[in-house]
Amino acid sequence: MKHTISVLVENEFGVLSRISGLFSGRGFNIESLSVAPTMDPELSRMTLVTRGDERILEQINKQLNKLISTIKVVDFTGCEFLQRELAMIKVSTDSESRAEALRIVDIFRAKVIDVTPKSYTIEITGAPAKIDGILELLRPMGIKEVVRSGPVAIGRGAKGVAG
Repeated sequence: MKHTISVLVENEFGVLSRISGLFSGRGFNIESLSVAPTMDPELSRMTLVTRGDERILEQINKQLNKLISTIKVVDFTGCEFLQRELAMIKVSTDSESRAEALRIVDIFRAKVIDVTPKSYTIEITGAPAKIDGILELLRPMGIKEVVRSGPVAIGRGAKGVAG
């Protein structure tokens, strides 16, 4: 089962290492990880995406809450939440494919952020499924490079992490 976990932590040296160690020590892979400061420069928010069974994830949540630098942990599994991801995609273009690439960009409400004689670099923000969708349509043109931020998440309504 896929889990999206938001962790509010003190913005200090070694926190990321300790948290990633909790996952690796239990044989869990972190599929994506985003970390950034919050409005309070002394706090950072981590968004982790992982897969695993409920029992072990419950243990990880308990261990995360025991870390001194952890302020709050929210596992969004089974909750309503919003998630967005940023991707930059460099796609091969020639005179025949440029118009098609621009149509795809328009359909997905993306932006072309760089143009060279042989490529477009596209920026897109949205749910991970939206990113997957545009990649699928651009793949036949020849994707040269993809950079994805990994999802960030926020709870709907009152559910969430302060900071």
